[in-house]
Amino acid sequence: MSAHCYTSISMKNTRLPRWLGPVSKEIPVVKTKCGLSKSCPDNFFAFKISSGAANVVGPSICFEDHVIISPVKDNVGRGLNIALVNGVTGAVLRQDSFDMYSGDPSLLVKFLREIPADVLVLVASYDDPGTKMNDEIRKLFSNLGSSYAKQLGFRDSWVFLGARDMDNKSPFEQFLKNDPGKNKYDGWPELLELEGCVPRKVI
Repeated sequence: MSAHCYTSISMKNTRLPRWLGPVSKEIPVVKTKCGLSKSCPDNFFAFKISSGAANVVGPSICFEDHVIISPVKDNVGRGLNIALVNGVTGAVLRQDSFDMYSGDPSLLVKFLREIPADVLVLVASYDDPGTKMNDEIRKLFSNLGSSYAKQLGFRDSWVFLGARDMDNKSPFEQFLKNDPGKNKYDGWPELLELEGCVPRKVI
């Protein structure tokens, strides 16, 4: 009884400053997959790809609320970080990184050639994605729907989602050229972030 009286008295005697205005009802926070700005419709997969920041903060790739690659998971590498996802089920098939500054580009060629149909390819750059880039790699990425692989160069920022034998260029791509006069960081352009909803492949 005393607790009830205390509560009632406390509520009655509490006055809010006028500048706070009327107390508004709580707005429920809707959690979206991968922290997207809005939820994806049915039969669409949610994804978010962030490139690395200079050579300090690594990239991240999230798909359907599953963080595939991130600095926290300690599975990022200099160059190109790539995740392969089943376009029908959304299952993660493979993830790897390829050193494009001093690594062997033939490893990336082999990786890209072996990508089967109905697989989504998610790519995030880190530090330098372009030094070891050659015509064959550029062509393979172009065949996945990239519009910018042909001009990717030293320390550029790039994020991309595509698939093999796309009829048109992928709408999911961002690219920022390494420009000493415009770079946000000393020697590198700013990081890029790409998020969206990609349609599920229906067989």
